[in-house]
Amino acid sequence: MPPPPRAFRASAARGATVETDVPARLDRLPWGRFHWLVVVALGITWILDGLEVTLAGAVGGTLRQSPTLQFSAADVGLANSAYVTGAVAGALLFGWLTDRLGRKRLFSITLLLYLLAAAGTAFTWNLPGFALMRFLTGAGIGGEYSAINSAIQELIPPRFRGRTDISINGSFWVGAAIAGAGSLVLLDPHRIDPELGWRLAFFIGAAIGVPILPLRRFIPESPRWLMLHGRAGEAEAVVEEVEARFKQAGHALVPARTRVRLHDRAFTPFADVIDALLRLYPRRTVLCLGLMISQAFFYNAIFFTYALLLTDFYGVKASDVGWYVLPFAVGNVLGPLLLGPLFDTIGRRPMIAFTYAASAALLLVTGLLFRAGALTATTQTMGWSATFFFASAAASAANLTVGENFPLEVRALAIAVFYALGTGLGGIAAPWLFGVLIESGSRDRVLLGYLLACVLMALAAALVLWLGERAERRPLEDVAAPLSSADP
Repeated sequence: MPPPPRAFRASAARGATVETDVPARLDRLPWGRFHWLVVVALGITWILDGLEVTLAGAVGGTLRQSPTLQFSAADVGLANSAYVTGAVAGALLFGWLTDRLGRKRLFSITLLLYLLAAAGTAFTWNLPGFALMRFLTGAGIGGEYSAINSAIQELIPPRFRGRTDISINGSFWVGAAIAGAGSLVLLDPHRIDPELGWRLAFFIGAAIGVPILPLRRFIPESPRWLMLHGRAGEAEAVVEEVEARFKQAGHALVPARTRVRLHDRAFTPFADVIDALLRLYPRRTVLCLGLMISQAFFYNAIFFTYALLLTDFYGVKASDVGWYVLPFAVGNVLGPLLLGPLFDTIGRRPMIAFTYAASAALLLVTGLLFRAGALTATTQTMGWSATFFFASAAASAANLTVGENFPLEVRALAIAVFYALGTGLGGIAAPWLFGVLIESGSRDRVLLGYLLACVLMALAAALVLWLGERAERRPLEDVAAPLSSADP
């Protein structure tokens, strides 16, 4: 990939020229304990997101029966839309700050916001208060997306980047499984007062994230971000410390042979961000927007109203919804784990297109069977589990694609922008829309929602075959040259 045009680079605020082999030294590392630390400390984001979304879905029936809240199905959908709206706002704000202040500095801020707001949800007493806490919880998670995705991609070697990023994004469903299992106890009226049970669910969910705060202290700032911001010495020190861990573990490291030359900068003007998205990489912008919108609608429409469909159409007790969440979560976890390595071997374009198309086809079959009344709660769950085995890998690949396809200077904000646009256009209205469709009691109307989700996923599959880039096993600087490149 050639460097950006000189006319573009001249518009950015330049500093001294830095020549460094930091990216090559990070990319040639073998897999080791350092990478496991990154996975555990940063990957918790998606577990927490899965926990929150699943809790919101699982408690939907309980919130409607709460003597304090007395929510309707539309109220539940509205509160879930508030969470998604908060995630959009948080992604944009914290994504902008992440590119300016660094990946590491935002880790604790976004996680702390999530913890406080999630715990605060347990103490709400009406729809406005509940929706506000859901909004703030979403803002914390949305901010995490930008900082965490950019850091993971910049710290993981190219030959492992696809499977790692996809598996970490897929860990959302580990949180979903935890929430599903917990709801069986916390939402069981024979064990706990339902009015107390849903509050404990949110409070305990927040408590799970507390041990991660100190663990993140051991994750270094991204050396790639440091070298760009005139802190080449710090970047060298971080890489040397990481290399020392591998040498102590007995790894013989081969010399890094590639160097890059950059103009360091204090920040990237927002005009340069827009120029990168609209002029330098318009095809990638269209691709990423299509991937994010389709998967956001697909997921938010179905999963945020998961409990409502089971309770309204199959007569499942609200306290028993967790039994149906568990197998669904297993399918979603296994998809990225089993399919993830293929994104590094077969390649990004064929695998992304396949997973999107398979998701659309399976949901179409499941939707038609639902409309015909041919399913039970169990077989409905089995159909969704098979569908989201592929959809989970597809959604994770969308996040991977955005991070890989844009330059270092705008990576976090690009992730935020596409997450915000995709979620805003495809995800905010979906929970409310499906809540209304389910509340109508009409299988025909619910099927129309499913068909819309199928069409969006099928169009995204075609889009990636047309516009997709070959990013597997390539350095990030090769996939998208830095805007500050000083190389001819």
